[in-house]
Amino acid sequence: MDYDELIDEGLTTPFEGWDFGVFRGRYAEASVTDLPWSYPQLVRDQLPAAASLLDLGTGGGEVLASLAPLPARTAATEGFAPNVPVARRRLEPMGIEVSEVGDDDQLPFADSAFDLIVSRHESYDPTEIRRVLAPGGVFVTQQVGGGDLAEVNQALGAPEHEYADWNLRAAAEELTAAGFTVTWEGEARLPATFHDIGALVLFLRITPWHVPDFTVERYAGPLRDLHSTMSAGQPLQALCHRFALVARP
Repeated sequence: MDYDELIDEGLTTPFEGWDFGVFRGRYAEASVTDLPWSYPQLVRDQLPAAASLLDLGTGGGEVLASLAPLPARTAATEGFAPNVPVARRRLEPMGIEVSEVGDDDQLPFADSAFDLIVSRHESYDPTEIRRVLAPGGVFVTQQVGGGDLAEVNQALGAPEHEYADWNLRAAAEELTAAGFTVTWEGEARLPATFHDIGALVLFLRITPWHVPDFTVERYAGPLRDLHSTMSAGQPLQALCHRFALVARP
């Protein structure tokens, strides 16, 4: 396909939940199995002692559903409106309530409501986590760090992430200040590759926080330059930034 066809495809390809199968062969991140830890296993390690579970930012509910069997009382939140019906279709038949939330990280639950709170790639307020977490409870999170795919921003001439300083140390310090003790932590950077400009445009379309002012018109020059480079067999190489923590109040 030529440039215009790829751009149009990136702008119109349907995408729901966080199923990245649509990118197969066009955008590739290192497998989650390449991380020095397993987020699902971090959660499973805590499930036997948890009578209740809250999943923050469940996306389409894919990861949460994969962790079954789950505690009898399990709930989830999602802040990205297009994902809410997807998550409800997947999770409500499992008896899991999905609550739509806003951008302020405030949670629509009572104090001490959950034994285990988990967050995969979702923002959170440490004080609010402390409020909703039951005494003796556990918070498990894997986060996208502030250096994530910074090479994309550089290639486009776009500003760096507003959250560029978000890393393991910053997260651990925030949790400690909120009265948590971090009991386990890890951080890693893994390779990612964009093979064509359509895949890059689709990625930026579904992650509007990555380049907040992105439009194909505003970034037409860099996009055409990248298309020429990619078409010549030189994909855009970048690094994914991930870190994870387990903490107790």
